Amino acid sequence: MSDHQLKTIDDLAIFGQEPTFQEPLHVGGPNIGDRARLMARFSDLLDRRWLTNHGPYVQELERQICNLLGVKHCIAMCNGTIALEIAIRALGLKGEVIVPSFTFIATAHALQWQEIIPVFCDIDPETHNLNPECVEQMITPRTTGILGVHVWGRPCAIEELSEIARRRNLRLMFDAAHAFGCSHKGTMIGNFGEVEVFSFHATKFFNTFEGGAVVTHNGDLAKKIRLMSNFGFAGYDRVIYLGTNGKMNEVSAAMGLTSLENLDDFIAVNYRNYRQYQTELAGLPGLRMETYNESEKNNYQYIVLEIDEAATGLSRDLVVEILHAENILARRYFYPGCHRMEPYRSYFPHAGLLLPETEKVSQRCLLLPTGTGVSSNDISVVCQILRLVTTSGPEIHRRLGK
Repeated sequence: MSDHQLKTIDDLAIFGQEPTFQEPLHVGGPNIGDRARLMARFSDLLDRRWLTNHGPYVQELERQICNLLGVKHCIAMCNGTIALEIAIRALGLKGEVIVPSFTFIATAHALQWQEIIPVFCDIDPETHNLNPECVEQMITPRTTGILGVHVWGRPCAIEELSEIARRRNLRLMFDAAHAFGCSHKGTMIGNFGEVEVFSFHATKFFNTFEGGAVVTHNGDLAKKIRLMSNFGFAGYDRVIYLGTNGKMNEVSAAMGLTSLENLDDFIAVNYRNYRQYQTELAGLPGLRMETYNESEKNNYQYIVLEIDEAATGLSRDLVVEILHAENILARRYFYPGCHRMEPYRSYFPHAGLLLPETEKVSQRCLLLPTGTGVSSNDISVVCQILRLVTTSGPEIHRRLGK
């Protein structure tokens, strides 16, 4: 950080001062575990000359994930998007599938890529997850499934969605990209629906550089998914099913095993950061920080704020612009919503009329930097800037001519 401390809005970089942080603070900066252990694994896998095709590190990672989550089957994948696509296809989904618009675009694309229509459903403004009442209203004769997303790692309304799926004879799966290491009523995420899909991308608190996994208790479904992830091969030269290349390589698995060994440390840092943000942002007008149920297991990997423009005098986007000027690379999530991105904006130009809460939340949410690359002092300075800007809204507008 530069030597100066911010005392007035004149000190803000947006008014021509030097950025507070010389190096950017990122949302989703990668966590790196024990480098010596990682390099030893790299050396070992090079010596083995077994670099991919379900090698020993992939097999061990799958076993450890099963043990951690208490699931019967784990199929490691090259990334979370391919994992979603394969799981969707394995479930036989077609026609229409109900999905939130308040999610990363890959959730919708994984359906549309296979010519399945993602029917965007509104969210609960408190949880940011699918609203079961709205799900019920979106079901048509063409609906074949529900794809829930555990946004921020906070579980969907699992029981309600399960009941709807059972009663309406629909398939149910979950995009759990945010929820590795989280639990619901004491049971680890990964045990719900017919399958759950994780992302282990570098921006996730647990990463394998790039990677993902599908987990399930259904042995037949797991066998099918494993076949599909390896071109449909059921032996050396015997293909029995239509498939693609979704395999995780040994290098990624080695990173995953190293990350697993450091998982508790990563979560402890995330929790420390979460509590510090909670304390230092408490009582600021117009800022709502999303909270986690501390009686459950959480990964605490997202620090989520909602900005109330009426109370702060500043839009979420202007707050992001000010933070970016200080080299605090806060992110808008999930703006502007999948329904406002292509091709869905062209396919469903009026979808927003059925998504009032999605529209509101996507205009208010921002994420702040956290993880092992962010220090306690960094957080204090970020909070100092937020206190300054949220109590100076009208003056900032006047000075910027906005």
